[in-house]
Amino acid sequence: MTHIHSRFSDEQVKLLIRSYEEGQMSRAQVEETLQIGKTRFFALLKLYRKDVRSFSMAYHRSSPSRLSDKAERLIQKTLLEERALIEDPDLPISTYNYSAARERLLEQGLKVSLSTIIERAKAMGCHRPRPKGKSHSREVITTAVGALIQHDASLHRWSPYAPAKWTLISSLDDYSRKILFADFFEQETTWSHLQASQVLMQRYGLPLQYYVDSLRVFRFVRSRDSFWYKTVLKTDEVDPQWKQAISSLGVDVIYALSPQAKGKVERSYRWMQDRIVRTAAREKLTTLDQLRPVLQQEVFRHNHQRIHSTTGEIPHVRFQRALSTGHSFFRPFALPAPYASPKDVFCLREKRTVNAYRRIEFYNTVIPMPKVPIGQEVEIHLVPNLVRGSLQLRFWWDNRMVHSLVYPLSQFPRVHF
Repeated sequence: MTHIHSRFSDEQVKLLIRSYEEGQMSRAQVEETLQIGKTRFFALLKLYRKDVRSFSMAYHRSSPSRLSDKAERLIQKTLLEERALIEDPDLPISTYNYSAARERLLEQGLKVSLSTIIERAKAMGCHRPRPKGKSHSREVITTAVGALIQHDASLHRWSPYAPAKWTLISSLDDYSRKILFADFFEQETTWSHLQASQVLMQRYGLPLQYYVDSLRVFRFVRSRDSFWYKTVLKTDEVDPQWKQAISSLGVDVIYALSPQAKGKVERSYRWMQDRIVRTAAREKLTTLDQLRPVLQQEVFRHNHQRIHSTTGEIPHVRFQRALSTGHSFFRPFALPAPYASPKDVFCLREKRTVNAYRRIEFYNTVIPMPKVPIGQEVEIHLVPNLVRGSLQLRFWWDNRMVHSLVYPLSQFPRVHF
């Protein structure tokens, strides 16, 4: 069908709209005559009412029909950079992100449509069809913020210029889809997960449940974690260090039985991977200190600027509205008795028995225990400071702290944090 301006003159269209305005014709009659839909009709009506005398349907192109040679070269350079990232087996991205390419071009002063970029990408061979996966249901199963915190870690090489792989640990609220914690760690350890949980709980409060996978940091599984087949301990009959800390605060832990069951937090990882890796490659970032501002920028974009495809809302807006209307399971952060310091909750725990000389031996280090009777069991709380290279040992007996010492971390090489 030809365009309306090639079938009717401006005066003819003005006459039809004037007849509608004066009640001589109905909207349906005008649409049928002009062979247009409702949206186009009201657009013409708005234009007519704005200025009857200058009313015109003439089409004026606001941008050149062809891109300049300089713009074409810039698009080509951007797409080749994108292909180099996709083909690097060490990087955690395997699909093209033309929206990210369009944003990079916009930063360089070139405004171009997404369809144009895709057209150039296909012509250059910078295109990879997305695999057709099984459709899944995306829905919010919780009724308030704090009902379920999805917690996970992702080990990748986050920059093509990075000397090693780093771990991204993040926590996401299921109801609002807001990322409540995200940070890089050199290694994924029990201590790094304890630090992540401590920051979240002290900032937002104690949630109802944590949702994690069956990694040994979170769960004891007999067939995996026991060296001997014949064992006394069964699955979940002993709690790992992380779960001991979380449970002591009255927070439940539930486990995902497959990677697909953690789809919500996995999708947020994929979104951040796409953005962070591309920014790190463009700016040639090499250290964690350089990468952390990029991570925080993308978390801010995810939480405050992006409408989530499932909820249809900006995560931070949804989170704040739930808090203001009382739809929250978060409880104020409070230490369980008899503890008076977070160090005694978010810590690693060991137990030793006081010998006949009122001493204990901790990894070849003899420590006197003058305030504890012979034969009694002492609980040791380990609080490392990886920046200062120190390890604080806090000794508990009979529901009270009886001793505290600080040692160099190098004195305990067998203890892993």
